[in-house]
Amino acid sequence: MGHVLDGILHLPPPLVLALVFLFPAAESSVFIGFLVPGEIGIVLGGVLANQHKLPLWAVLVAAVAGAVIGDSVGYWVGKRYGEWILRRLPNRIIDDEKIGRAEQTVRRYGGRAVFVGRFTAALRALVPGTAGMSGVHYGKFLVWNAAGGTIWAVAYVMIGYLAGSQYQRIEKYANYIGIALVIVIAVILIIRHRRAKAKPLTSTPTH
Repeated sequence: MGHVLDGILHLPPPLVLALVFLFPAAESSVFIGFLVPGEIGIVLGGVLANQHKLPLWAVLVAAVAGAVIGDSVGYWVGKRYGEWILRRLPNRIIDDEKIGRAEQTVRRYGGRAVFVGRFTAALRALVPGTAGMSGVHYGKFLVWNAAGGTIWAVAYVMIGYLAGSQYQRIEKYANYIGIALVIVIAVILIIRHRRAKAKPLTSTPTH
């Protein structure tokens, strides 16, 4: 894999920018994202931004757009063709256990599953299509899709940007980084929720 990544970094920068969009878009669009390492593509975009071969803002826009659009395509593909596709994919590409895990996540969290699933590779490839198959309302899906895709894409671009030439170390821990991001976000939300509940209500003085 290291030679492949090095080869991608030596492609013309505009082509790498296209891959920054295409990797996350393809990962979650047709149930076969296990074959497309979306986070690695956007990390490499961050690395090229670190080397001043691409503007950082362009990498961020391409990564966010790829994540959000890819999930939306996955939703509509799942809604219209999900059952047909899953019946025809061999088990070596996608097994029943992974499908069951994605369905359980969608049933438990609804639209929020799109946000949670964005940060783990196994769920990221399946949750958008499963959400479409399960009848999750697209408006709700899009809100969580935009939130999760933006945070995920920006985080991994910046990881690549800060890592620079040490990017290959990230490849081994990419999924753990995603899980850590979910934990951090969950802790922040819990703290904010508790602070909001603990905030005393101000009473209007009577005359």
